Amino acid sequence: MRHLLAAVSVLAAVSTLAPAADNAKELAWIRFDNGTQSYAGMKYFWLGDGDITLTIDVKPAPGRVLELLWGSKGKTRTAAATIAGKDISIRGGGYEGFRWLAVAIPDKVAGEKYRIVLKRASGVPGFMAAARLVDKASAGSKAPAKKGAHKITCKATARPQPTVGAKGPVFPEMQKVWDTPAAPPAKPHPDKAIETAFRKAELHGRQANEQFFRCRKFVEGWLNLADKKTGLIPKNLGRHRDIWNAKDSAADNYPYMVLTAALTDRKLFDGRMLDMLRTETRLTSRIGRLPDTWSFSKQAFASDKPNLDSIIFGASEYVKDGLLPLTEWLGASPWSQRMIGIVDDIFANAKIETPYGKIPSTNIEVNGEMLQSLSRIYWMTGDRKYLDWAIILGDYYLLGDHHPTKNLTSLRLRDHGCEITDGLAELYVTASFARPEKAKAYRAPIHAMFDRILEVGTNAHGMMYDTMNPKTGSHSHGLCDTWGYNYNGIYAVYMVDKTPKYRAAVRKVLSNLNPHYKNHPWRGADSYADSIEGAICLFNRERIATVEDWLDSEIKDMWRPQRSDGVVEGWHGDGNSARTSIMYALFKTQGMHLRPWRKDVRIGAVMQDEKLCISLIAAEAWSGKIIFDRPRHKVQMHLPIEYPRINQFPEWFAPDAKSSWKVSPAGNSFTGAQLQTGIAIELKGGAEMRLIVSPG
Repeated sequence: MRHLLAAVSVLAAVSTLAPAADNAKELAWIRFDNGTQSYAGMKYFWLGDGDITLTIDVKPAPGRVLELLWGSKGKTRTAAATIAGKDISIRGGGYEGFRWLAVAIPDKVAGEKYRIVLKRASGVPGFMAAARLVDKASAGSKAPAKKGAHKITCKATARPQPTVGAKGPVFPEMQKVWDTPAAPPAKPHPDKAIETAFRKAELHGRQANEQFFRCRKFVEGWLNLADKKTGLIPKNLGRHRDIWNAKDSAADNYPYMVLTAALTDRKLFDGRMLDMLRTETRLTSRIGRLPDTWSFSKQAFASDKPNLDSIIFGASEYVKDGLLPLTEWLGASPWSQRMIGIVDDIFANAKIETPYGKIPSTNIEVNGEMLQSLSRIYWMTGDRKYLDWAIILGDYYLLGDHHPTKNLTSLRLRDHGCEITDGLAELYVTASFARPEKAKAYRAPIHAMFDRILEVGTNAHGMMYDTMNPKTGSHSHGLCDTWGYNYNGIYAVYMVDKTPKYRAAVRKVLSNLNPHYKNHPWRGADSYADSIEGAICLFNRERIATVEDWLDSEIKDMWRPQRSDGVVEGWHGDGNSARTSIMYALFKTQGMHLRPWRKDVRIGAVMQDEKLCISLIAAEAWSGKIIFDRPRHKVQMHLPIEYPRINQFPEWFAPDAKSSWKVSPAGNSFTGAQLQTGIAIELKGGAEMRLIVSPG
């Protein structure tokens, strides 16, 4: 475990705060000039990387306050401070930049100096750029502290890296398999290009196997921590362990437990996963079919009275982040029924009057999520009401006075803001095929939005900033991990309008990932997941050669926090790691999976000159099926085109049902429908099987 020592100067300026006379009686101060990350021009330490210990060389006395220069990137962040044996909760945020946050110090502290340990708590981890000790009477000054280091030292403990730490790999028996290539065949394929493809397919098999194994362990870890009575999983493993909620437990974690089970354990999928859905629906539906937060200890709703705005927010998250991606993979299912019921009741409870009709919220995230969900559900069901609801929202943002770049002074391009850009793009695609006159009205405003984002919201590499002011052109210093989500919308508009600069913008950012953003310090596993997902969805459309190497590197960083019990970071964001991991694995298998899955069985594939080269290997004899993908966007979602969208699982090799294929070396012929149902395979232990699937 690495330790970083800091004894550095105080903050010289705080750009996010208005100038103020500094009347604080500062007894000690420190600025984290050697912090491990940077934001808004300042170095900082992030509690997601480990604990921070402050030693303050001031004799304890009553009436003292610790003030932290607390960072926020729009989210409320949390921490816990241990002072004199007492744990004190810290919570603050909801702005961009840094602001001073006061932490009360107990009056009775033994010893000659203060020792304060700042730790990660449940929720989004806090980060800070400076600290100071002041008198209680003068706490709250907005001004920066004086220059110079004075009486505080800091020891920041880096988070251990489980996969490569001193104790070795977290799954040593599997790591050896993942790192060891299979022996090449005695007789290589006579076509050198095909032989090279097979060797790469074997590597892909090991890479995909690692993803499926880690996702399976993630499911096991969280199921072991489920509530004993209901079987539902908690929001996180900290102070919110007592609750299940829609926006976190249901939206981010549970759906990717379901998807993992669908791919690796059909008995679990048909059993416990479905039982959890039925239990959640029965217990948590509070306003019609809209779910509300459930307390395990109370075995009742956590709040005595329902809050409609909060319930709609959680419901929209559950639909867009969880049930919609599940439906894109599974098709019609009990999960899609739950999704449609929730959406219907969100709009049954839409109370906000606009010139265009009633909308469910003024929250830009909720409305962006609804735009995405309604656009896809319209195509899936063919029910016109979903398009009508989406158009009300589209008119509100594109034709009214809420245009994201013409009317707003701050536009978030990261999570909790980027949903609107992609949502409006999805509606634009839908309208282009279903309501051309509406698409014509939207064309100029949608292009104006993306043009302004590309103009002032991106850096020299095409990477996007966390936030931007569309009016002034100013922007935050931090880069958003959801850059790909915004580019999904840009590329979707390109697919409809063939705007060359939109495609060029996507190719530019993809081309700059490696090397400029290799090993980039994203904000934890969930942040890596979002960034990787964006790259996968765009790479599926634009095959920039260097992207694959970048993905191979970043996916390892995403999984570093995973523990041996399968839990990743112990909060609802763990599921997002599984979501992105499955996307990556399906890229490495070209959309195929095995049934039954077994941890020692590997499948990888590479497309070479219209031939799919497949490598299969198992440690012990195995018999089962290779299940091929299908053009899901067409046969399950009925989308007019396969445009990139948030949380989708891209199609790689997805044969049409009526197509004809030959599988060699046996030369057997199959229809696409037969490949989708699965072809039977028997593997001998330790021997690689190679197959070539070519057009019949």
